[in-house]
Amino acid sequence: MRAILLAAAVGMAFSLLGTPVAIRLFRRWGWGQHIREDGPRTHMEKMGTPTMGGAVFLGGIVASYLVTRIVFGTVTAAGLCVLLATIGLGLVGFVDDLIKVRRRRSLGLSKTAKIAGQAVVAVAFGLVAVKAGHITTDLSFIRDTGVTLGLAFYLWVLVIVAAWSNAVNLTDGLDGLASGSAILVLSAYVFIAFWQWRHSCAAIPPAEACYPVGLDASLDVAIVAGGAVGAVAGFLWWNAAPARIFMGDTGALALGGLVAALSVVTYTQLLLVVLGGLFVLETTSVVLQVIAFRGFGRRIFRMSPIHHHFELAGWPEFTVIVRFWIIAGMCVAVGIGLFYADFLAKGGTG
Repeated sequence: MRAILLAAAVGMAFSLLGTPVAIRLFRRWGWGQHIREDGPRTHMEKMGTPTMGGAVFLGGIVASYLVTRIVFGTVTAAGLCVLLATIGLGLVGFVDDLIKVRRRRSLGLSKTAKIAGQAVVAVAFGLVAVKAGHITTDLSFIRDTGVTLGLAFYLWVLVIVAAWSNAVNLTDGLDGLASGSAILVLSAYVFIAFWQWRHSCAAIPPAEACYPVGLDASLDVAIVAGGAVGAVAGFLWWNAAPARIFMGDTGALALGGLVAALSVVTYTQLLLVVLGGLFVLETTSVVLQVIAFRGFGRRIFRMSPIHHHFELAGWPEFTVIVRFWIIAGMCVAVGIGLFYADFLAKGGTG
């Protein structure tokens, strides 16, 4: 527990103190946000707000892990591969953001280039997780389901990583909405990984004969998640409405990759659909809007993602944000409840 608290403290201090420095530098370098012309008109006043702030909390996550591991030791492949996925997706987002600010437009990487970047990171993460982290290639809900995917596991990892990185990116449309919601999901993974470590039901690797290696890995993953909670919370201090900086694709893709990686190494791949229910809702609204418009020439929502629908319906931005945070919190509560109920159903054993 001390290691997790240290990671959270270091991550928060890094972001809390580093973000205002980034704001000044990014303004000087002209790294300002470009607003899409078809978005809500009230967002035009945000034009020029520094973006790419995700680079700050990415630095906080890495710093928290390094400091904690120096103090407490025991680096594991599980923790490192989660960091790999987070940093890799952050770099893809950084390139996307850099193109936007350099070309002064709201479009960055092409869809093909972005998917290619996500694929490279996902496959690299999957290989490290399986070969070095010794996770199984099985489908999982709250624990390993026993459904072996074999080589298709790497395609499944790509789907998970791409889906969640894009889902967080779609949610990142209002000040603090994505960062606040991500903190809740990441906090759930601190609990899940710590619980697996504390109650000797480590999922990494799942075989009983692998203790204490699996237990060390679970604690290592909890430290990564704890550092991320602190780092994103420190960033939210400056990202809350009215935001003084945006995370950009740098932060959104990194956070999506992080939660996806956490779901894989803790064997909660499908449980993440519940924990991250708000992100699922946002993505579903976009999918339904596209299907309705292209197939029937009609719109279901005034604008998608769905948070813009409520803005155009007259809800103040901060009201939308807080109410969506409540939804995110409820989804996390249900997910944790399912996790705990499964633990009890198995007699409190691994």
